[in-house]
Amino acid sequence: MTKSDREIMEILEAYDLTGTVWSAATLAGHDPKTVKRYVEARDGGRNPYEREPRPKMIDAYLEKVEEWVEQSKATIRADVVHEKLVKWVTGAARARRDGR
Repeated sequence: MTKSDREIMEILEAYDLTGTVWSAATLAGHDPKTVKRYVEARDGGRNPYEREPRPKMIDAYLEKVEEWVEQSKATIRADVVHEKLVKWVTGAARARRDGR
């Protein structure tokens, strides 16, 4: 669950006041791991109010999918993309296995 900006600010203020993750968690009413995550983000130079993007399974194939969408002028269906992607991935794996 994502915390509101106000909750994050309260967590960081509690940490700055107490100096410990455990005490800040008790004071702010959040899990110590949550406090630690926001404090580490702030101290590491990242913006604690912004979520870091999570990797997606499609990331490794996105370039190829975008190519097909572009070639089809955005008319290709998702099921067709999936079929083509399965063939493309298994073909690439077979080529690597066969030394091509």
